[in-house]
Amino acid sequence: MLGSGIGHQEYTIGLREAITRFLPARGLPLLGKGRWTDRLLLWVALLMAFSSVAALKDRFTEARHIAVAMYPSRRRPGKTPEGFMAKLARQGRRILETVCNHLRAQIPTLTGIQWRVGKWLVFAVDGTKIDCPRTRDNQAHLKIGGRTKSGPQMLLVSLLHLGTGLLWSFRHTHARGSEPGLLRAMLGELPPGVLLLADAGFTGYHLLRTILAQGHHVLIRAGANRTYLRKLGFAAHEHKDIVYLWPQHSGRSVIEPLIFRRILIRTRKGRMMCLLTSVLDPRELPVAEALELYARRWGVEVFYRGFKQTLARRKMRCGSARHARVELDFAVLGLWLLSLVQWSAAAGKHLVGRSLAQALRVVRQAMHGRGDARSGLACQLRRLAPDPYCRTRRKAARRWAHKKRDRPCGIPYFRIATPSQIQCAKTFAAIYQQI
Repeated sequence: MLGSGIGHQEYTIGLREAITRFLPARGLPLLGKGRWTDRLLLWVALLMAFSSVAALKDRFTEARHIAVAMYPSRRRPGKTPEGFMAKLARQGRRILETVCNHLRAQIPTLTGIQWRVGKWLVFAVDGTKIDCPRTRDNQAHLKIGGRTKSGPQMLLVSLLHLGTGLLWSFRHTHARGSEPGLLRAMLGELPPGVLLLADAGFTGYHLLRTILAQGHHVLIRAGANRTYLRKLGFAAHEHKDIVYLWPQHSGRSVIEPLIFRRILIRTRKGRMMCLLTSVLDPRELPVAEALELYARRWGVEVFYRGFKQTLARRKMRCGSARHARVELDFAVLGLWLLSLVQWSAAAGKHLVGRSLAQALRVVRQAMHGRGDARSGLACQLRRLAPDPYCRTRRKAARRWAHKKRDRPCGIPYFRIATPSQIQCAKTFAAIYQQI
């Protein structure tokens, strides 16, 4: 049951103030000609993202009721979820870009010393699949991912700032879309001089060449789906761990080789793992620091677990592909804003170890007019203790039937460059010296 009266209004206004501080002051008007203004559209979409209700229509009814309590003196918005989704589909892209650009502009200032991890500005990228209802429109436009008995899905790729664990950017497309293609679309939103962490799905030559050309560095896992050259003689200071990524045909190529430093390690399970980095000097990025940074890439998986499990947005609810895309946009935005509120209330402490479920519980209590009436939302979030649990041994869990059990990606193939490849590399080196 939703709260009522003055008490409920005080709670919802407190929630409004906690989130409004991160929203742009301009570009989202509350007043307009129609019933659905930009700010009301945004708030109802965010409240639907925070909602624990399963049915989409019930989420809308709950969110609209809370939005009316937040702005009691404003004109009442429309009552039908169909009208709301149609309006959000038309104006959602512009609203989303306005809010996301504003959030990205705030993060460097808000994070302070946590903006960098040591000397590096570190971001991580990864993708996941989001399920959608098995309707004809979703099957036609979102497509089937390819797994057995799979329904229509969307591919979501996110960039995470590892210094704080906060989201930085995201893109999505149909189930058969390209993760590297979505990352390429987000490269322009990265700040200068980033060290980008990625798994073996982002090792394509053209993608890495684009990343390096923009002045970034990479620390990436390499799998058995790639072959790298050794002893090509292209690097200025070549040593045993220098390898090259160079797609070519018949020993002749019209593109330059990419130079990386390999880091071979053995995991706890006894398997070999290969990391590649464009930081060629081991003094700039020692092996121990590289392994520590790559281990923090797990923060992206934690973000997706929070989205799918804690926020319960593993599956979208809209039967229309256009509306499902908008639903996913504002669900991710809702988690982004919730993480910012939680991070700010924790006085800038890293989100890893902070319970998203506890923060979401406090927000949902405020939505329904419940909680501690003697303190505001920020105080309640500040009092949330970090999770002290630390696993001391390997997980012992049942073998779930539906759990994905993909084979490890292995390590890449390294082969000695042929004489024709070495001669071609010398030609490239001579051209670069003239330039």
